[in-house]
Amino acid sequence: MQATAMFTFINLIIILVLLVMGIYGFVLFVKLANRGIKALDIYISEKSKNNDN
Repeated sequence: MQATAMFTFINLIIILVLLVMGIYGFVLFVKLANRGIKALDIYISEKSKNNDN
């Protein structure tokens, strides 16, 4: 009985760690996407300025 409870506790810890890592990874991905969008906006604005001249 104790071994089952211990394995359940270990599995719960593993699930929580994976959940936290997934949320952290999603936050990092959103930050990276935001930077990419900003860089793309800067690139487009610079290219459109060059075409106007």
